[in-house]
Amino acid sequence: MSEGAMAVVKPEMKSYIWLQTVDGSIQQVEEEVAMFCPMICREVLQTGMGSSKNYAILLPQRVNPSILGLILDYCRFHQIPGRSNKERKTFDEKFIRMDTKRLCELTSAADSLQLKPLVDLTSRALARIIEGKTPEEIRETFHLPDDLTEEEKLEPLRNITDDPRIRLLNRLYARKRKELKEREKLKNAEVEEEQVDDRSVDDLLSFINGGDGGRV
Repeated sequence: MSEGAMAVVKPEMKSYIWLQTVDGSIQQVEEEVAMFCPMICREVLQTGMGSSKNYAILLPQRVNPSILGLILDYCRFHQIPGRSNKERKTFDEKFIRMDTKRLCELTSAADSLQLKPLVDLTSRALARIIEGKTPEEIRETFHLPDDLTEEEKLEPLRNITDDPRIRLLNRLYARKRKELKEREKLKNAEVEEEQVDDRSVDDLLSFINGGDGGRV
C-alpha cells in the first residue's frame, strides 16, 4: 500500500471562545462567530480572555442568554463570505420579525457589543415602527414614563446609560422640533404677507360708494 493511501486525513479542529452572560451562564462559541463582534474580538486580542471556561469573557449587562442566542444566529449567517446581497436582505427581513420590546433589547445588546450592522438594522426597524406616531404614542411603545408637559415631551431625553432607544427618540424629537419651527416660521410669514385693512367702517363705506363718504 502506498504512503499516500495510508495517510489519514485528520478532521479540522475548530477553535472556540468562552462567553459568560450576566446571569453567570457560560457557553463556548465558534471563534469565527464570536470574533464577528468587535467588543469580543478586542477582548480576545488585547486581554487574551475567552480561551477557556475559567477565563470566559464577561459580556455587558444588556446581553442576556436569550438575546445572545439571537446575536450569535446573526453572526453565524453574516460572517460567512460570499453571500449575495439578496440572501443577506432576505435573512435580515425575517430576523427582525419580533415584538417591539424584544427588538429594543436586541438593539441595546448589539450596541453594547459594538455590532454596528445589527444596530443599524434594528434601529431602522424601530424607526419604521414609530414613524408618524405622536410623542405620547412613542412613549407608550417604548414603555417610557409620560409625566411631561407638551413642550417637554419634545425636549432631548437624558441618556446616562447611552441607551440606543433614547438616542433614536432624541433624533426623532429633533426632527419634529425642526418641523414645528419651520411650520411656525411659514405661518408667521403668511401673516406678515397678508394685508390687513385697518380703515374704519365709515372709511370703507365711503370707498365702496365712490370715495365721497356715501353722499350723492
